[in-house]
Amino acid sequence: MRSLSPSTRQSPVRKLMGVQIVGTGSFVPDKIVTNDDLAALGCDAEWIVKRTGIRERRHAPPEMTTSDMAVAAARRAIEAAGVELQEIDLLLLATFTPDRLMPATATTVQDKLGLCCGAMDLVAACSGFLYALVTGMQFVATGGSRRVLVIGADTNSRVLDPTDKKIYPLFGDGAGAVLLAPGSPEQGALSYTLGCDGSGAELLCRESGGVELEYDPQRWYMQMDGRAVFKWAVRLVEQVSRQVVEASDMHVDQIDWWLLHQANVRILDAAAEALGIDREKVVMHLDRYGNTSAGSVPISLDETLRAGKIKSGEHLLMSGFGAGLTWGTTVFRW
Repeated sequence: MRSLSPSTRQSPVRKLMGVQIVGTGSFVPDKIVTNDDLAALGCDAEWIVKRTGIRERRHAPPEMTTSDMAVAAARRAIEAAGVELQEIDLLLLATFTPDRLMPATATTVQDKLGLCCGAMDLVAACSGFLYALVTGMQFVATGGSRRVLVIGADTNSRVLDPTDKKIYPLFGDGAGAVLLAPGSPEQGALSYTLGCDGSGAELLCRESGGVELEYDPQRWYMQMDGRAVFKWAVRLVEQVSRQVVEASDMHVDQIDWWLLHQANVRILDAAAEALGIDREKVVMHLDRYGNTSAGSVPISLDETLRAGKIKSGEHLLMSGFGAGLTWGTTVFRW
């Protein structure tokens, strides 16, 4: 397959202000799976750390579903926002590991939370939360909704082949959520972009489960060309980050926190070096959770906010990238 370059399909950058995040929440299962635990599968613990930066990840127990994790994260976001359930008028769930193919898992989450609102799933894998965030912001900015609950959640351990030594150690399970509401004209996305290069779809995919192929247990699990995706991601993060920062009339030094998708520590390090930014500003939790797909960015946001590190008026760069190939990035003023 050809070498992909994000510059071939550069997406336009837009601005979306007047929206604020009034509450955040996150959830990861209690079960910790260390690199040493994976030794029984033939995985080399030190190789995992050296190549990815991951030391452990969380796996959901058999009785736990994606909707369960989404509900737990959502409840924490709602509590943090201090809003009543009846105020929430839209629910968006980003996931590629739904409880069932039909109906949307968002409907299950809506019922479990006791909400009375529209609910739908968005599928953009590791970019899913950014896609859902921008979608929810559009509803708020246009007056279509007043309180939008946006969740990113994935139970990756259920769609991974335990015998795949290269992919299985990379992913974990988790969820993150935010509650959106109207804000001041100074709050919101100073810039954002959503992009896709579908010619790279086969680099990271699950072939079985849709209508294209009959069910095939050999194709049920996630497949990934790790080397190609890694090279693409390294180029993409730097290029798209510069694109949205420049569109915001800012310099990379003015970004207070970099909340990049947690796929591989070498991607984070490469981005920090290429952009010339302080590594301390780049949030990292993949050493503890691995790649949680759509849960990655909102978990970073929630943990950083709850640690008291995000102040009013600060600038956050949030970026997701992955299967599709898709990406979503924004410079968000808190």
